[in-house]
Amino acid sequence: MATIETRPDRIGPSRPVAARPELSDLPYGDLEPTPGYGWVLFSAIVLGLMGIWAFFEGMLAIFDSKVYVGDATFVFSDLHTWGWIVMTLGVLAAVASFAVVAGSEIGRWYGIAVAGLYALGQLLFVDAYPWWSMAMFAVAILAIYGLAVYGGKRLLTG
Repeated sequence: MATIETRPDRIGPSRPVAARPELSDLPYGDLEPTPGYGWVLFSAIVLGLMGIWAFFEGMLAIFDSKVYVGDATFVFSDLHTWGWIVMTLGVLAAVASFAVVAGSEIGRWYGIAVAGLYALGQLLFVDAYPWWSMAMFAVAILAIYGLAVYGGKRLLTG
C-alpha cells in the first residue's frame, strides 16, 4: 500500500507527498521486464518485417519487375527461381515472428534457423539487388543475436 510521507520542499515548509508505490502495489507489478526484452521484441519485429518485405521482393522477381539488375548472374538458376526462394523465406520469417512473440523455446530456435536461412538467401541473392541484400543480411544477423542471447521461454516467465 502506498504511504504518504512528508518531505521538505526547497522553498517552503514541509508538505505531504505521495511516496513512490511499490511494484507489488501496481497492477501486473510482478511482471517486470527482464534484461534483453527489447532485443527479443526487436528480433520479432524484424522477422515480421523481413517476412513481409521478402514476400513482395520475391513477387517482384517472379513477375519480371524492373527493380533488379538485368544482367545478374546467380549461383544457380535464374531470377524467377530466386524469386520463389525469397518469397518462401519471407513466409517462413513471418511465421517465425509469431512463434517468437508466443515465447516458446521452439519458436526461438525456429526464428534463429529462419533468420539464418534468410541471411544465407540474401547473400546468394546479392547479384540482383546488392545494397539491399547486404543490409538485410546485417539485420538478419542482429535478429539472430537477439534470439540467441536473450530469447526463449525464460525471458517471458522471468
